[in-house]
Amino acid sequence: METVNEILSKLENADNTTKNELENELVNIGTSALPQLVDELQVVRGIKRGVVAMTLIRIGNASVKYLKKAAENNKDFEWVAEYLIREIEGSVAA
Repeated sequence: METVNEILSKLENADNTTKNELENELVNIGTSALPQLVDELQVVRGIKRGVVAMTLIRIGNASVKYLKKAAENNKDFEWVAEYLIREIEGSVAA
């Protein structure tokens, strides 16, 4: 199985099909990838950022505690974390 960094590096030149496959790979890694994904979300931009955000939403409730912790330590990231938490909790409630 590839590491989170290996998967993210492939996103730079990915078409939509490949992007979806890479997102699925990240989701399949699961909760063990959460600390790194939340760290990456604070620094990556563009396609990578969108894929990391969707991965966190798809992993679901397990992401929330990592997002909250990151928001406490990085006030510039707070709104992103709050948005994703609302998405996660909203998708569970639906």
